[in-house]
Amino acid sequence: MTLFILNDWASLSLIEQFFWGIAILFSVLFILQLISSFIGGDVDGMSAEGDADISVEGDMGIDFQFFSLKNLVAFFTIFGWTGIICVGSNLSPLVSTLIATLAGLIMMLIMASIMYFMGKLTEDGSLKMKNAIGKSGTVYLPIPAKRAGMGQVQVQVQGLQTLDAYTDSDQDIPTGALVEVVDVLNDQILIVKPSV
Repeated sequence: MTLFILNDWASLSLIEQFFWGIAILFSVLFILQLISSFIGGDVDGMSAEGDADISVEGDMGIDFQFFSLKNLVAFFTIFGWTGIICVGSNLSPLVSTLIATLAGLIMMLIMASIMYFMGKLTEDGSLKMKNAIGKSGTVYLPIPAKRAGMGQVQVQVQGLQTLDAYTDSDQDIPTGALVEVVDVLNDQILIVKPSV
């Protein structure tokens, strides 16, 4: 079997050996990279570690990265296989190399675009307190009148949240009462009023 493969390899022209060598090497790297992605390996400088509670309101996703390890592996994989097809179609080595290079560059552009647009789809997950204004909720811990103390309310804002609250009302608001959020103090504490 090995002798058969070596005889076939020796019968190939230098340009065919070049394209086959690149195609095989980078196809193996591509498959290893794919397996690594599925089992949670790094994604071009993006570590899987980190603090999920950090607010990243200024994060705009991943920048457009044309030259990255994944893109270079994809380039050479497509370059090699396209070169093999072109040489097998009796195109000249120069034309085969040009077409293979163009195919590899197109693949790099596609990969970079996919990563860029996937990065734009991410959400930062931080709670935006201003989204609570105008929402109704239920008092969880009693809220003393005239901001004499802090209570808590449960309100639907990016999911059900239990948040600290004050009221400007003349009377205490008991547990279970319905309230409406009218403002947010210091982007942390809700100002509520009893629902009518």
